[in-house]
Amino acid sequence: MNENSLLDSSDVRVLRILQRDASMSIADIAREAGMSQTPCWRRIKKLKETGIIKQVAAVVDREAVGLNFLAYSFVKLSLPSRENMEQFDKLVARWPEVVTCERITGAVDYLIKVVTDDIKSYDDFLRLKLLDNALVSDVQSRIVVSTIKETVALPLRET
Repeated sequence: MNENSLLDSSDVRVLRILQRDASMSIADIAREAGMSQTPCWRRIKKLKETGIIKQVAAVVDREAVGLNFLAYSFVKLSLPSRENMEQFDKLVARWPEVVTCERITGAVDYLIKVVTDDIKSYDDFLRLKLLDNALVSDVQSRIVVSTIKETVALPLRET
C-alpha cells in the first residue's frame, strides 16, 4: 500500500488533515474527515503500519532557532560508482546540516539542502566535511535569499 491509487477517499481526507496538523486529536480528525473515531484511528494506524505515514514530527521554524542560512549544493562525485554512492549516502546521513539529499541525473550526482547558522558555518561545512572528502570532486552552491513557499504536505488527490 504505497501508491496513491491504493488509497481510498477517506484515507486521502485523513492524510490531508494530518499533513496540515498532526497534533489534532483523533476526535477532531474524525469529525473533519466525516467519520467516527474508531474507524479513523484504525485508518491512521494502518497508514503508519504500511509506511504511508513515515513519521510524525514538529516542523520547526529554522530562523526562529537561529538557523539563518540556507543553501542548495550540487555535488559531483570523483567516480560515481555504486560503492562510492553508498559511501556518500552514509556520510550525508551523519551530517546534521544536510536536511535533504537527492541523487539526481545530469552533470552532477546529488542535490543537497544545507541549513546552518550563517555563511561562515556553511563555509566550515563545505571545507571541512564536503570538500574534505576524496569522494567529492566538485560542489556548486546556490544560496537562498528568500523562501517563497515551503511545505511538507504532498498534493494528494482523491481517486
